[in-house]
Amino acid sequence: MNTFPYKHIVVIGTTSSGKSTLAKALADKFGHDFIELDALHWEANWKEAELSVFRERVEHATQAEAWVVAGNYNVVRDIVWSRAEVVLWLDYPFHIVFWRLLTRTIRRGWTQEELWNGNREKFWWHLKLWSDESLFKWLFKTYWRRKREIPKLLSQPEYKHLKLIQFKGPREAEMWLAAKPSKQKYQN
Repeated sequence: MNTFPYKHIVVIGTTSSGKSTLAKALADKFGHDFIELDALHWEANWKEAELSVFRERVEHATQAEAWVVAGNYNVVRDIVWSRAEVVLWLDYPFHIVFWRLLTRTIRRGWTQEELWNGNREKFWWHLKLWSDESLFKWLFKTYWRRKREIPKLLSQPEYKHLKLIQFKGPREAEMWLAAKPSKQKYQN
């Protein structure tokens, strides 16, 4: 049987790559805790949690027996990555994440979907490409940088223990997830 032995998993990728979606699906499939770093970082009214509070929340959440973390926050990477066993990197082409960001932004703006702690995105925020509120600006600012940084980070001695599973497209990640037996199959 094809088993997945990891109990401490982190899913990384650029904005709108699908980190939270894959991490939640994986957590549900294996019965692990789902930890969304954005939910721990953002207070009501889009106020950022104090760094010490954010780190304490992450510290506490990653004490669980089994978890899947979604997110890239470098200010808690030392906590998350030191405890993780495997990194799933959603290393998708720019046009895919751009399209996902566009459709997600329109959907969230239209439906006023609640994200974390009562926060909702406003579509017009993202149209202001000069503003730090714009996730489109964030995507352009971080996409190519992450492609360079992730391999360098994973080669550092403190992260040599991590296994890397890199996905070059959403279909590859979906097929991989579908091929993994669920928690119930592991218990038999």
